Amino acid sequence: MNQEMEFKNTVAQYSKVASNEMRFREDLGFSSLDFMSFLGELEDTFDLELDESEVLKITTLGEALNLLEELQ
Repeated sequence: MNQEMEFKNTVAQYSKVASNEMRFREDLGFSSLDFMSFLGELEDTFDLELDESEVLKITTLGEALNLLEELQ
């Protein structure tokens, strides 16, 4: 499975509908705890460590996917 599909499968655990433009809090209804859990799952799934200062800037699924691609 490619990276984008794995990413979308992880997002699907939190929301049935998702597009790259969707915002975590406003469109998907993520709480702070949901967002941190999601980031932890990304770290586990893709075997990487996210920089807290970078992830705090992320607001959309597309931004999260771009960061993930940069780190791989």
